[in-house]
Amino acid sequence: MASLKDMRVRIAATKATQKITKAMQMVAASKLRRAQAAAEAARPYAERMSRVLSSIAAAVAGSDSAPRLLAGTGNERVHLLVVCTAERGLCGPFNSSIVRLAREKANALIADGRDVKFSVSVVRVTNSCVGSTES
Repeated sequence: MASLKDMRVRIAATKATQKITKAMQMVAASKLRRAQAAAEAARPYAERMSRVLSSIAAAVAGSDSAPRLLAGTGNERVHLLVVCTAERGLCGPFNSSIVRLAREKANALIADGRDVKFSVSVVRVTNSCVGSTES
């Protein structure tokens, strides 16, 4: 059995580890709040871009020379899900939520008779893309 001194040292070490973990959680929460604020600030831009692209696609829909990407094929059988997760920090629940939502969306599309493809990206804290795979 460990001596009283050994037990006190272990308790102190555990408390120090708890303090470090708490500090890391606070830093991660701060970074997440900043990232969420940036994503929300970009929402009006994304909505406007969607309207512009929809307008362009509608304008070229009847043209034979229109690119297939804009004109479409009339077939919505295959869907591509782009899934981006974080690489570092205390982001396990964050990544798990993203993967769960992607699976739910894929299952819903498959239930509707659609084919689903994935493009998965792991994003560093510096927002540089580290890896991308398609399956």
